This record gives sequence, C-alpha cells and structure tokens, in this order.
Amino acid sequence: MSQRYLKTSIVLTTNRGVGFELMPKTLATATVDRLLHHAHVCQTSGDSVRLTQALAKLGS
Repeated sequence: MSQRYLKTSIVLTTNRGVGFELMPKTLATATVDRLLHHAHVCQTSGDSVRLTQALAKLGS
C-alpha cells in the first residue's frame, strides 16, 4: 500500500463494510485512511448475483 500510495490506482472490492475488523485498530485506521484519501467509494445494494446462482445450483 505504501509503495503505491499517490503513485498509481488501487482497486479494492469487498462484500463487507469499511468498519469490519480485520487487523488491530491502529493499523486498520492507517490503512483505511490511505485507502479512502482521494478515493471514490462506490457502494452497491441488492442481492448478490453470485450467491443467487450458487443457491440455484444447490437446488437443482
């Protein structure tokens, strides 16, 4: 992250919100701060297409 910060684009996708616990809070705060600085956050809503397809295959 530090090597790419302000030098190139970073694309990060997740199915969890920004507030989930992944690492110690001090490290998480610094990481999220760098990720969201100059960021465009695109949140989507609705049903997961992959989950719907997976469940359909299980029911077949």
